[in-house]
Formats: sequence, structure tokens, C-alpha cells
Amino acid sequence: MSAVDTAFHGLRHMIASGRLVAGQRFPAENELCDELGVSRGSLREAVRMLAALGIIESRHGSGTYVSMLRPEEIIGSLSLTVDLLPLDGLLQMYELRRVLETHATSQAAARASDEVRAELSELVEAMERTTDPAESSELDHRFHELIARTAGNATLTALLQVFRSRSRAYDVFSLPAGDELRRVSNRGHRAMTEAIISRDPVGAAGAASAHVAQTEEWLRVLQPPATPAD
Repeated sequence: MSAVDTAFHGLRHMIASGRLVAGQRFPAENELCDELGVSRGSLREAVRMLAALGIIESRHGSGTYVSMLRPEEIIGSLSLTVDLLPLDGLLQMYELRRVLETHATSQAAARASDEVRAELSELVEAMERTTDPAESSELDHRFHELIARTAGNATLTALLQVFRSRSRAYDVFSLPAGDELRRVSNRGHRAMTEAIISRDPVGAAGAASAHVAQTEEWLRVLQPPATPAD
């Protein structure tokens, strides 16, 4: 194990064991180096690695602290690795996405306010009007994000955001058959919206499951190339 690994796992253990808790300031750098048996360079690299994962935050002029360890923020850091997945890896994750989107849409049907239902209708109508693949992708993103937020679980919202972030790199709507695929996709959006407006959790769950399964099938069959991230 390298010195950086030793420092990384040592700091991680301090947090996991409860020795350092959310929001707590870390001991002085020299104390940590002595305890872990590593150099300052190795310790600082380990701190940078944990900061990238949302576990540690450095406050200028104050020191290094354990973050508030909010699950939605830690889950969000998964995009650092999930965004590297090739298409076959993403497809393996689609089974999870289908389950989570189904649950979120069901919850949204039970909890959506009149304002949310109106916004979903507006988004679907905008998707049905546009012929621009980039605009369609953005509207699709906003549609699913609104449903996830309405479900009421910030961690679920963050995890679905990670999945969708990588999915957007594989754009089937820019393929030659994109117009027809977009029409089919919009019918799925319309079915989800109508079930949410009707406060029908079971219908909403079924519509969401079918919609995500259809997207998964398109990706599997059409094998679109990945596009660079913005």
C-alpha cells in the first residue's frame, strides 16, 4: 500500500469510526502525519482525494473539516466515476435506474402539487413541439429531474441525476431515426404526466418503467457513440 493510500484509508477510518464527525475540524497536519506515519505531501494528496468525494472540505484560513456528510452530496460525487462508464457499463446500471425512476414517479403521483403538475404538462408540450435534439435532451432532463425532486428524497434525486448525467452522453435523438424515437419517447413522457395529474401512483409507476425500459432497449440496439461532456 502506498503512503497516499495509507493516509487516505487512515483518514477515512477516523470518519467511519466516529472519531471525527460531520463538521468537525481535523487535528493539526503534523499530528496526523505522525499518527499515520506519512509525509505531509501524502497526507495532502489524501485530503484532496477525499475532498473530491465530498467527504472533506478545506476552509481558507481555518483548516480542514469533515463535510456535513449529506448523503445527496456524497452520492453526487459518484458522477466522477460513473461518467467514465462505456455504454455496456451504463446498460448494466439501467436496471437500477428503472427501479428508481419507477419509485420516484409513483411517489410524485402521490405528492405532486398543482404547480408541479402544470409544469410537467408544459415540459411535455415543449418536448412535443421541438425538433432540436439538444433542446429535446435538455427538456427531457428537466422533466425527469422535476419528477425526482417531487418524490421528496434528496438522495434519490442525486442518484438519479448521476445516472441521467451519463445517459445524456449517448444521444439516440441525433441518430437518423431520431425523430421517430423522440415521438415514442414523448408518448412515454405524456403517459407519465397523465398518471401524475390523475394522482395514479400505480399507473405512473408502470408508465415510468416502460419509458426507461424503452430507452435502455434503444441504447442496447442502436449503440450510439458517446458525445463529449459540456
